[in-house]
Amino acid sequence: MGNTARTTNLTIRLCEVSIIPGLQKEEREAVEKRSGRVLTALKKLGKADEAQDFPRARAPVIAVLGSGGGLRAHIACLGVLSELKTLGLLDAVTYLSGVSGSTWALSSFYTKDGNTEEIEAELKHRFNQKEWDAKHSLEKTIEAGGLENYSLTDFWAYMVVSKQTRELQDFCLSGMTKHVEEGTLPYPIFAAIDGDLHRDHKKDKAQNTWFEFTLHHAGYPALGAYIPTARFGSKFMEGRLVRSEPERDLSFLKVTIAEELLDLVTVYVEDPNAPSILKKLQVLQQKLEAGRRGEDEVSENALVWLAEMVQNWNKVSPEERGKFLERLVQSIVKLEEHSGLSSHPRLFSKGAMSKILDTCKVLVKTVVCCSKWEWGTMNNFLYKHGDIKEKEMRNRKLLHLVDAGFAINSPYPLVLLPARNVQLILSFDFSAGDPFETIRSTANYCHDHKIPFPLVEEAKLKEWSRAPESCYILKGENGPVVMHFPLFNTDTCEGGIRKWRETYSTFKLADSYSLKLVTQLLSLSKKNVRKNEEKLLSEIRSVASDRLERIFNSIIQQKSFQELKMVE
Repeated sequence: MGNTARTTNLTIRLCEVSIIPGLQKEEREAVEKRSGRVLTALKKLGKADEAQDFPRARAPVIAVLGSGGGLRAHIACLGVLSELKTLGLLDAVTYLSGVSGSTWALSSFYTKDGNTEEIEAELKHRFNQKEWDAKHSLEKTIEAGGLENYSLTDFWAYMVVSKQTRELQDFCLSGMTKHVEEGTLPYPIFAAIDGDLHRDHKKDKAQNTWFEFTLHHAGYPALGAYIPTARFGSKFMEGRLVRSEPERDLSFLKVTIAEELLDLVTVYVEDPNAPSILKKLQVLQQKLEAGRRGEDEVSENALVWLAEMVQNWNKVSPEERGKFLERLVQSIVKLEEHSGLSSHPRLFSKGAMSKILDTCKVLVKTVVCCSKWEWGTMNNFLYKHGDIKEKEMRNRKLLHLVDAGFAINSPYPLVLLPARNVQLILSFDFSAGDPFETIRSTANYCHDHKIPFPLVEEAKLKEWSRAPESCYILKGENGPVVMHFPLFNTDTCEGGIRKWRETYSTFKLADSYSLKLVTQLLSLSKKNVRKNEEKLLSEIRSVASDRLERIFNSIIQQKSFQELKMVE
């Protein structure tokens, strides 16, 4: 026991924040392994035969990006990955990165070890059977509710996103390293935004706002500041781990009143102004009235508050609504605790009591977070770190990470890091609005930070957005080549783009997705890739040729230099 304690303390002391410019060691080694796989794929695709003559040759670095777009992005991104794999193009890719709905697809891809056939089959089955394991989702929410830094992100992940995707992914990133480290699968990068920094509109384009998760590390690329992914959420001070917390999973990545409360808060979190909230309050009022306990002061107070709020719901502020829901849940918890000390019958069966109390506690936390609009709460691993110059980064005890869709809606800033040396970006845009907004925003971001990126005139972007085609190739003097693929386009959308956008709106709920709609969307996203196979092959071969030519020239220059030295 003593040895174990000493080992644990030693581990804590040795776990420090890494301030390293460039790639982390684990990523560098995984990308090196992936390089061999990419060269093999290029050879099959009809290029890079010369690579065997250059033992020092490295493959070109190709990144696939998926935009946000909710459930639409989730399904469409799976279709893209599936078709890239079918065409043999996925093996030529080094990085996969996404935001929002695309990260849901990437999570499925890595939890299933890249088996796109199995992922598709399960996806179709879930939506055909209208399956959602509400019990398991609630259990995960309650479990998260016991954490010190519970936030709306937990509730959204387990109770909203899991219902939308019909899937609850309780795997951890750090537990899925095998195939990535062996080079079998591309290296994944999940994007988030530092919400505290992003709130200031002047810093919307600041590099520090971008946060990334990989299988190995989590942190701020602009600062080169990272911790092991398995330690994300743990407490650090002055760059050292002081308290370990369990790693968060990928989702963060039947009692009537409990159901009513849960349903009520779920709707409130999704939309505090939803018209259905008042009706749900009225139903809850009726059920509490039916179970009232005479002169019980606690139950009487709950009913008085509820009656007042039902009457004035549309007149009070969102903050007052949040505070009321918090008080309501607390009163129901007290009601049950009071019943245990009196002769009054419980609202709930004795066996369900502990589950209900746990559920109510989570609801209380959720309502509090909702009133504060608090998302992605985590311990700041840079707290009081001496090597971080920015006061704003080192003085906060907590971080609040939010969906990167609030920024550029595509993870360009993460793959454009010089250390990653990406030569070709395959950008798949699943947004329902202007499919070139991500290009426009990225170009502005890169201009502000002097990052090489193809220049595109605003007039061109506006012209393209009126009737988008399925593929655009953007090239500049420096930086990567960008191939941009709008999901809804004139080449593949039979019946018109507007019809498709209306059918697959961002706020379309999972319950309205039939198997037919899921299958149609998968087919459309695959068709977009398949239609542009030759363009993809051409650009992949081109960057491969450029890469090998540079290596060849470098070898010739070194050889000439050595010969010159010998003559001297």
